[in-house]
Amino acid sequence: MFRDLGCIQIDPISVVARTHLLVLRSRLGAFDLRALESLLWEERFLFEYWAHAASIVLTEDYPIHAAMMQKYRESPSAWFRENEELRAHIMSEIGEKGPLPSRFFEDRSRAGWESTGWTSGRNVSRMLDHLWTRGELMVAGRSGGQKLWDHAERCLPSWTLREALPEDEVTRRAAVKAIRALGVAQPAHIRQHFTRGRYPALPAVLADLEASGTVQQARIQADGAAWRGPWYVHVDDLPLLEHLDTDGWEPRTTLLSPFDNLICDRKRTELLFNFRYRIEIYVPAGKRKYGYYVLPILHEDRLIGRIDPMMDRKQGVLRVNAVYAEADTPDSPETARAVGGAIEDLATFLGAARIEYSDRVPPIWRANLR
Repeated sequence: MFRDLGCIQIDPISVVARTHLLVLRSRLGAFDLRALESLLWEERFLFEYWAHAASIVLTEDYPIHAAMMQKYRESPSAWFRENEELRAHIMSEIGEKGPLPSRFFEDRSRAGWESTGWTSGRNVSRMLDHLWTRGELMVAGRSGGQKLWDHAERCLPSWTLREALPEDEVTRRAAVKAIRALGVAQPAHIRQHFTRGRYPALPAVLADLEASGTVQQARIQADGAAWRGPWYVHVDDLPLLEHLDTDGWEPRTTLLSPFDNLICDRKRTELLFNFRYRIEIYVPAGKRKYGYYVLPILHEDRLIGRIDPMMDRKQGVLRVNAVYAEADTPDSPETARAVGGAIEDLATFLGAARIEYSDRVPPIWRANLR
């Protein structure tokens, strides 16, 4: 699954469950969390780094991510240079004691971190982030949700590829992964995916990929009119396209994380699905349109609505604060039962003993959600 997607975003909010678990669950169904932890902390086939956001990425893609690490090593910020004593303290403590959480480090900064956001004054955390971005530290594990930091060289397996790639080769590899993850993509979509914002010389790279036969241009037509291009598809996905076109499509219904790879590019989501989605976590409660942590409903090949859930772990209850249907959602018992089944699947995954719905349920679905 990680090879299919390239990366899966991580985020500390767990009002339902951690987002990377929701992304995997929506595609795999119930899965063994121990397998994921083994891939991360034991076998080291995966590690945490910056992709289109803070993410879990593949160790086999290390040369792609090493390009960003090298960039930050070559151009350190003035704040980083001023705080060499703090950097040396962190590296020394980890070197001597092994993986440590952030609270174990003294704030030996000479210049405080200033920000208009929530990171202002958090000097140790910002230094750890700098060292992580530079590839000097990695997350070696987690204890009670806290990151355990260690020297990167002690985390990376011996088989990790360390080759330094030319800039155009980094773009080529990243673009190929983005196109395959997206299925079909315009250049603007590629730039927003996987290594977001890090695609120098993308037009030339796409031209080379097309000339070599690695990708082909696709034509998308809807309502009798062709969409403006170019759109690219990887040639290895053409058999899949033919399979889907000959009754190979197996529709189902599932709930998506707010940070799901399918919808993380909001403009692309609106274009392909006519579905406008925004995260309202930072919107004052009285001004939210849908809710705090809303999960879109993917039904077959359409986004037909969203739910506003919260997992009450103490009570073992999945509370569904609201369910919303899009204006063109099919008014059928079958669709309602499919949505109800998707919510029940989520409850089972979360270990909920029961589901409690509020009164805010669309009339077209009310009789079939319980």
